[in-house]
Amino acid sequence: MNISFHGAARSVTGSRHLIEARGARVLLDCGMFQGRRQEADALNRNLGFEPKGVDAVLLSHAHIDHSGALPVLAQRGFRGKVYMTRATGDLAAVMLEDSARIQESDCAYVNRKESRRGRQCRRPYYDAGDVRAIVRRFAGARYGDTLTVRPRVTATFHDAGHILGSAAIRLTETARGNSTTVLFTGDLGRKQMPVLHDPESPPPCDVLIIESTYGDRLHEESGEAVKEKLRELVAHAVAHRSKIIVPAFAVGRTQDLVIRIKELVAEGRMDPLPIYIDSPLALKATEVFRQHPECYDEETYRTFTSQGDPFAARYIHYVSSVQESMTLNGMKGPCMIIAASGMCEGGRILHHLKHAIQDEANVIAIAGFQAEHTLGRKLVEGWDQVPIYGVPTPRRARVVRFNGLSAHADRNDLLAYVRAITPAPAKVFVVHGEEKQSLSLAEAIRAEHAGMEVTVPEPDSTHEL
Repeated sequence: MNISFHGAARSVTGSRHLIEARGARVLLDCGMFQGRRQEADALNRNLGFEPKGVDAVLLSHAHIDHSGALPVLAQRGFRGKVYMTRATGDLAAVMLEDSARIQESDCAYVNRKESRRGRQCRRPYYDAGDVRAIVRRFAGARYGDTLTVRPRVTATFHDAGHILGSAAIRLTETARGNSTTVLFTGDLGRKQMPVLHDPESPPPCDVLIIESTYGDRLHEESGEAVKEKLRELVAHAVAHRSKIIVPAFAVGRTQDLVIRIKELVAEGRMDPLPIYIDSPLALKATEVFRQHPECYDEETYRTFTSQGDPFAARYIHYVSSVQESMTLNGMKGPCMIIAASGMCEGGRILHHLKHAIQDEANVIAIAGFQAEHTLGRKLVEGWDQVPIYGVPTPRRARVVRFNGLSAHADRNDLLAYVRAITPAPAKVFVVHGEEKQSLSLAEAIRAEHAGMEVTVPEPDSTHEL
């Protein structure tokens, strides 16, 4: 058995790990890279392997850095199945459709400007037809089901608690009475977060592929601290009649924010503030959430069944049309605008930032991890001038981070996950983290598990098991 790492190796985005066993070629995730425009463009057009030769894909969850390059497979001749949980399948379908639409829209916007300067036009990685082609190859499963992916190769999905439908994937190859088992965490969630179940305890494995997004740090904010910071931001917006701009992943972070704000209003700690969720994808994703209450934790399920829709309120407005979105830019505060993408690399959030970022009364609230070289990362790092659609733009708005809203396990959670695998795996590959985070987590795992082989793979490296 060989494992090749074609993405999310010493970096966060573009998760793609290819396993070759007994003639079968199984791909774990097929994500899109985000970051420097030229580098991301090259990596998203060249996947690092031949799609026609892939027999099957196992998808951990629907976030674009894990699923966003799937349509490129269909475009390049992939004819196998894409296996995932049913909730992930429903989410991935709408997210990939939205990704194609955003690419077309953003390319058209940039090309209008670039053509005036005589520069070469950009083109989308794929279109709606490619999305439809790959969605036809989706095969949904339940947590705990054993799937025969290829002869002598089986897979099971285990709840990862990261976003709706997210899963750790256990892949087993059996030959001559012996078996080798690989466990891929995808992205691991955290305990006691709103909406979803806690991550499931890990099953036994011989080889572990573990994420390390927060491999060198802890989440310091509790749920209560997050709510208090939200309350203070709202009070600021009311006092200054300003806007709170939230770049948020349409799946997961948006729904978490809505739940926490509703709790604050219900507890009488803040008056309702107009909230505009400016994302057709968020509206569709929230509808998918409504269709999968089996993924909810007990409290959210109880709210859903006894009190109605947990994601709706009279002060929460879902914005669909472009015209409605444009109207928000001229609107006075106080209000909150939540829009994708979460790393500010595309979508409607760019237009809202363009119009709000130069007003010092406004606040930009960062609610998730920002990969290197993204606009979101530049905001977190406090750049005074940032590129928006390639135009250097002064930043006067205040930037506030919400670490407590992260849906990723932190260093202690990740170490506890490895500790819980019995018997301990012989090999561990640390992926999906910037080099500093991955190396730090790898060193901590080695310190706890003498004799365990722990590797931080290089991009495009192949390892024989």
